[in-house]
Amino acid sequence: MEKTILPGRLRKFEIPGQIAFASGNGGLPKINITTARSTAEIYLHGAHITAFHKNGEPPLLFMGRLSHFAAGKAIRGGVPICFPWFGQREGDVMHGFARITEWELMETAAAPDGGVTVRFRLPVAAARAAWPAFRAELVVTVTDQLAMELIATNESRDRNFDFENCLHTYFAVGDIAQVSLTGLQGAPFDDFAAGAGGTRKVENDSVLRIMKETNRAYLDTTSTVEIHDQKFQRTIRVDKFNSRSTVVWNPWTTQKMPDDFDPAEHQHMVCVESGNVKQNKISLPPGKTAALKAVLSSRPR
Repeated sequence: MEKTILPGRLRKFEIPGQIAFASGNGGLPKINITTARSTAEIYLHGAHITAFHKNGEPPLLFMGRLSHFAAGKAIRGGVPICFPWFGQREGDVMHGFARITEWELMETAAAPDGGVTVRFRLPVAAARAAWPAFRAELVVTVTDQLAMELIATNESRDRNFDFENCLHTYFAVGDIAQVSLTGLQGAPFDDFAAGAGGTRKVENDSVLRIMKETNRAYLDTTSTVEIHDQKFQRTIRVDKFNSRSTVVWNPWTTQKMPDDFDPAEHQHMVCVESGNVKQNKISLPPGKTAALKAVLSSRPR
């Protein structure tokens, strides 16, 4: 049984029957959310959503059984926040510092329809002096869907804020061999499984099947993607807003992975990530705001 933690800074955000705080894996504080139609779990570490479970369905999100839960380490699975860069950056952490920083909880609210909204802010101290002054927030809304909005504001008076953002969502699937993806036909993509620098190709097929290591950054695409899961008999829909990139990833067993991922688990996950990466990165003028949003839903096949 989890040991409940109630420091004063969190107690005021509780909503009886809907929002409760607990000591999660590794002793990290987490939020348990309950609605009439679903449950969810969010760690303050990385403002990381580690679970969303719609009533009557299998969990929507995949979590690696070997994931680290520790300060300074990324959580494997759920929805990592990649910000303010995506991928590798020389001399720095993979996918940016947002996912390894404890975010500040700013607000919780219950809606008349039974939904719950939680707002987080990335601490100012997380950014180094090399970056212009900015504000980053994450708003999560839980109903029978999972909505996530990553909001960045350039608070500098005289510098553009150049960044990448991505909601690196791991989806749980019954068997990757029985999964197909639609919504990407016609989009150009960089195929990083074909080489370290990525090989530019175009998606000619209306249906994408994951049959081997797949690491693709689809660019200049705003389309909705659907994940058709034959074993779980459901279709997952990824609606995105202010996103011009979609990343699709499954490491298979050919990619050398860190010790927080069991290669056998590739059979039960696929990442479909909404964001703005590579050539779609954002250059935000002083005083302006950019809001990346993804809404995840599911229905029976």
